[in-house]
Amino acid sequence: MKKQLYLLLLLLSTAVFAQQKQVVTSIDTTKNKIGAEFKLSIKTTVDTSSKVIFPKLKNFGALEVIQSYPIDTVKMDGRYELIKKYGLTQFDSGRYVVPSIKIFINSKPFLTDSILVEVANVQVDTLKQKMFDIKDIAPADNPIGDWWKYLLIIALIVGIGAFIYWFIKKRQEKKLQEEIYKTPIEKATTLLDTLEKKELWQKGEVKAYYSELTDIARNYIEEAIEIPAMESTTSELIQGLRAASVKKKMTLSQEIIENLERVLKQADLVKFAKSKPLDFEITEDRNKIQKAILTLDNSIPVEIPVEEDMLLNEAQRQKQIQIQLRKQRNKRIVTAVASVVFLLAATTTFFIVTKGFDYVKDNIIGHPTKELLEGEWVKSEYGNPGIVIETPKVLKRVDLTKTLPKNGMALIKEMQSFAYGSVLDRFYVMVSTLKFKAETQIDLAKSMDGALQSLEAQGAQNMIVKQEDFETNEGVKGLKAYGTFSQIDSDNKTTAKMYYEAILFSQEGGLQQILIFHEEGDKYGNEISERVLNAVELKQASK
Repeated sequence: MKKQLYLLLLLLSTAVFAQQKQVVTSIDTTKNKIGAEFKLSIKTTVDTSSKVIFPKLKNFGALEVIQSYPIDTVKMDGRYELIKKYGLTQFDSGRYVVPSIKIFINSKPFLTDSILVEVANVQVDTLKQKMFDIKDIAPADNPIGDWWKYLLIIALIVGIGAFIYWFIKKRQEKKLQEEIYKTPIEKATTLLDTLEKKELWQKGEVKAYYSELTDIARNYIEEAIEIPAMESTTSELIQGLRAASVKKKMTLSQEIIENLERVLKQADLVKFAKSKPLDFEITEDRNKIQKAILTLDNSIPVEIPVEEDMLLNEAQRQKQIQIQLRKQRNKRIVTAVASVVFLLAATTTFFIVTKGFDYVKDNIIGHPTKELLEGEWVKSEYGNPGIVIETPKVLKRVDLTKTLPKNGMALIKEMQSFAYGSVLDRFYVMVSTLKFKAETQIDLAKSMDGALQSLEAQGAQNMIVKQEDFETNEGVKGLKAYGTFSQIDSDNKTTAKMYYEAILFSQEGGLQQILIFHEEGDKYGNEISERVLNAVELKQASK
């Protein structure tokens, strides 16, 4: 009856059926000292024409391959018996699983058996070897200190100040460029004053000065007199100005036109022939441009607008006002969004520098297990024999009976399983209870072996196993296994190092199991596991 029960537990956990007989796996010992050799043997019997490939591996799970022995070949009754041996070792105590590996016979894969081995500590004779207390941790000298943090904060503050100065200056310049002037003469005189404040020619930028000076004059002539001044050469502009003065009946003296032409030609020489006028010549040219613009504006006949023109001008003015208001609203929106983004970036950078990235990840970006730990927990009873447990979320019923063979189900009276998450999640908790039809004494160590092989069958690799006794607050004793394994998600092609804890309790006619795992090094996952296991209460199996 006991053998059937152990077989059932193994089938329940792994849902693995009969071994393939063509490959036989054995090991010289399942218990060894740290650093000692486990000799793993893989034997297969094949036809003389068969091609067999044994893998070349550096590790078997958590065990290191220290020796790959040559293949022994024995000919028996026209067939070959091939034996491949591997020398394995581990330098940390605990229980380890030698995982299944693939052997290819005529390109067809065959799996070896997985084997659980134990590595024991080497006992030290304290009578011959004197023992000393462990020394306190000595702080390491830090020649650099924390000055770089303060330097980074200062650089951040200087950067913020430079950004604000640049933003305000660009906004002021843009506002000045987009300002709507009432008349062309007002625009021209304002731009001339702004040009003088820049002091370009005093700084040696004579070419830029003459370019802006003539652009102001040309823009005014194009807007006020309505001739294509910006696209015309100097001679074409003067010729067009003379024609427009006659057409519009403007009273222009020959001196004004000649002075304007002289300055435009001087600007052409500066821009294209690299001419360098003297300081007093530059001042005279500026005064000539200003006088020509004022004279041109005074000579334009003033027309009394009719009512339709007044209405049209008012409509245009209202349209310009609406455009200006829309631009101002858009600028305010852009400024607000940029300020929020900049503030978030600056705040995040400040907290990373002062408190570290983990603090930012946990409190600003968010951490899944931290949210579970700080959320509202649920205390409930699951299964029969019942397990009263407190978890961050309600456990949902899962059906494992479909994975069992019919002969295994024949021994089970009742089976219930409840879980949160899945085996591919970064946090998983599962509670499972079994009640058998016939009462029997259960060996927890062998039952734990089956449960761990179940975890391996579901994708756990490189499993490290350690065991110890476990006792609830009410004094109920059980068996605890804990350690790490590699979790591989083939869909997303990612690998994570997981820490697990498995607890088994036995009752007459019943078995209770708790499994929790989370990412290794996740302090919130550790706190969740500790809180869950500290609150475990067990119920007796009902008949």
